[in-house]
Formats: sequence, C-alpha cells, structure tokens
Amino acid sequence: MPGSFARLEGVAPLKNKEFRQYISFRIIYIMALRMVITVVNYKLFQLTKNSFAIGIVGLSEFLPVFSLALYAGHVIDKSDKRTLLLKGVICYCFCVAALVLISSPFIEKKLEVKTLEWLFYSVIFLTGIIRAFTGPTTHAIIAQLVPRNQLSYAANISSSSWLTASILGHASAGFFIFWFGVNTTFCIILGYVIIASLLLSRVKRKPVAIPAGTIGAWESVKEGLQYVLKNKILLGAISLDLFAVLFGGATALIPEFSAVILKVGPIGFGWLNAAIDIGSVITIVTLTLIPMRRNQGYKMLFAVAGFGICIIIFGLSNIYAISFLALLIAGMLDGISVLVRGTILQLSTPDQMRGRVSAVNSMFINSSNELGQFESGVMARVMGAAPSVIFGGSMTLLVVILTWLMAPKLRKFEY
Repeated sequence: MPGSFARLEGVAPLKNKEFRQYISFRIIYIMALRMVITVVNYKLFQLTKNSFAIGIVGLSEFLPVFSLALYAGHVIDKSDKRTLLLKGVICYCFCVAALVLISSPFIEKKLEVKTLEWLFYSVIFLTGIIRAFTGPTTHAIIAQLVPRNQLSYAANISSSSWLTASILGHASAGFFIFWFGVNTTFCIILGYVIIASLLLSRVKRKPVAIPAGTIGAWESVKEGLQYVLKNKILLGAISLDLFAVLFGGATALIPEFSAVILKVGPIGFGWLNAAIDIGSVITIVTLTLIPMRRNQGYKMLFAVAGFGICIIIFGLSNIYAISFLALLIAGMLDGISVLVRGTILQLSTPDQMRGRVSAVNSMFINSSNELGQFESGVMARVMGAAPSVIFGGSMTLLVVILTWLMAPKLRKFEY
C-alpha cells in the first residue's frame, strides 16, 4: 500500500482485507436499496399523480422496521452477524425480483392501478421486515472487522460509503429510468443485490456476542433499551436526529417538486434526489481526513439548525439551481450530524450490546426516514407540497432549540 495512504489515520481501517470487502458489499447493497425506493416512488407518482401514495410507501417500510427493531437487536447479538446479514441480502433478492415482475409491461396491462399500488406497498413492507434485521447488523458487525482503536475511523468510512452509495443509487436510478425504463432498472438493481451477496459471502463467519440461551428475549430487549435511555449523550443525539429527519423529510416530496414545481424530467429528479447525499459525503470525507477535534456536540446542534433553514429555502424555491443548492448545503450540514452520532454509537456501546443498541438507533433514526416520508405525504395532502416542506423545516429549528435547552451534556460533548 502506498506510504502516503498508510500514513493517513482516518483511512487506517482500509488496510484490513475483510473491512474492504465489507465496504465494497455495503456500497453496492446500499445503492440497490436507495434505487429501489427512488424507482418505486417515481413509478407510483407516475401511476397515481399523488404524493400521498409516496407517503404510504414510507409507512409500509416504517411499520415492520419500527415494530421488529428491538427483537431484531436481540437476534443480532445472539447470532453470527455475517451469516444473518447474508440471509437478509438473499431475501432482498427475492423482493427485487418481485418488483421486476410487478413492473413488467405484461403485468401492468393485466392489472388495475389500485392493484399495482398495493402490490408495490406489499413488497416494500417485506423489505421493511428485512431491513429491521440487516440495518442494525451493518452497524454492529463493524466492531468485529477492525481493532477498537480504529472504530471511530471505521464508522466514518462506513458513513461515507453509505452516502456515496446513496448518491450513486439516487442519481443512477434517474438516468436508468430515462434510458431503459422502470422495469429494466429493477432488473439492474437485482443484479446489484446478487453481486452484493457474493461480496459479503467472502467475509468470514463471526463469533457470537451472546451464546444462545444466556438471556431471554424480553430481558435482552429491555436491557438494550434501558442502556440507551440511561446514556444521556447517546439518547440526545438519537432524539435530535429522529425529529430532524421526521420533520425535515423534504426528499419524500421531490417527485412532486421536480414534476410540478421545478418541471424537470427523470435526470433532474435523480440529481435533486441525490443532492442531500452529495453534500453529506463531501462533509464526511473531509472530516474523515481532517477530523473535528473539539466541540463536536456544539457543532452538531448548529449543523442541524442550518439543515432546517436549508429545508425552508427548498420549500420556498421554484428555481431548480436554488433548490439543488439548498439540498446540497442541507446535506453538508447533515453530514456533521451523521458523523457525530455514528461515532457516539460506536464508542459508547459495549461489544455484547451492539446489536440491541444499533437496533434502538435503527428504530428511532432509520425508521424515522420512512415515518418522515409518510408525514410529508400526509402534510402535502393537507397543506400542499411547498407549505408542508416549510412547516417541516420550521419544526426542525424548534427541535434544535428544545434540545439545546434540555440536553446540556450533548451540547458540551467532545471526543
């Protein structure tokens, strides 16, 4: 490995072969996940001309993720994380294959729009069940791939890979829809998931944190939840992100904004959908190479406030360049929050509780994306798309103010 690369502390985990294999898997798998939601949202809006349908997609994925998260954490801690993750990815292959079938011209001609809608919702519900287990596992397995003194760097690289994949997934989905159509795009996604499963299969099986039968499911779930609730810094970071994502979920309405307000096609839609992730990866890559040294909690709060302001600007804009720039800057600020929360999660969690703590984090953060999508769809129906986004950004600012007053330990946090 080149000497200049090896001297960079922030990329030290990449010297580990298994971690590199894991990151390769993660990039391709997350690309597929983000493409699925992007293409499903696009297709449903084309079918229904109604953003409320997109809200139902979010609810369909949120319900199983939220309902199963705590139990999933117990399963993760008493399982070989690599094998559990691989099983989830293989199951996801079947879900994407179902989307290929549903979106085929032959099936579309045979079924009514309402039937097609419910088939899409049903498949997304199944992917939510899979995500309840795979989402926390992707965080929990990192500590088994790198030494503890490299955990913060590994968390940053993992976040960067997630955001890079998210950008590529969002943007390429728009291009693929434009070039090949929805059905062929789902076929491409299926290929990605198969490749991801092959990459993950090259990672060795991992030791189990808690031997089977050591602790009951209910006691295990309660122990993980209590740990998060007692850790005020971790709880504060999770709560802040939860409500910021819940109310600042402007991305759910991008299909309507791009088609009705900004009047751009699939390519413009794809780039607008990727704007937040582009901004986030710029920040996280920069801070991986040049880490924040002090006042991380203080900076996190100001970053989330700036995120809320950018969402308000997006809601007010009817010019594509301004809308894209607002989301890009929102993503750059969100990257600070993602990095700080991810580092807190990795550094403050005991090895034997990583599955359960990651599951609680998934329940409140990852599922809040889907709940936020549902909230945006409902508010768009009640208030209209632009007013609902402005309302969400304003609520994000209110959440920051309340967190500043009620969570002084988070405000003063440093690592």
